[in-house]
Amino acid sequence: MKGSNLGEFEELVLLTIAALVNDAYSVAVCDELEKHTGRATKLGVVHAVLNRLEEKGLVKSHLGDATKARGGKRKRYYEVTHAGKVALTNAKDVRESLWRIIPGFNLEGSL
Repeated sequence: MKGSNLGEFEELVLLTIAALVNDAYSVAVCDELEKHTGRATKLGVVHAVLNRLEEKGLVKSHLGDATKARGGKRKRYYEVTHAGKVALTNAKDVRESLWRIIPGFNLEGSL
């Protein structure tokens, strides 16, 4: 496996793939990211991140069936690997440990 550290956008893409379960292909990832972040996401950037995540062994992909609606083209679907789940869990743990040490920053009491 290449590097296992996640950049912010890699983490968001990986989380989105996990959330989309069996429907995680590039356009769906873009749409879901935009829906949840409010930021426009370029398909080319998502493709680059998907390739990088696959090189790192954090996701794996497979081609779906060809459809008439896509002119006979097949979608590439992604799923999070065990290593990807570990990387996401580690990133979450680091974030939570940092949130816990911020003095006087308790959002639970102010909601």
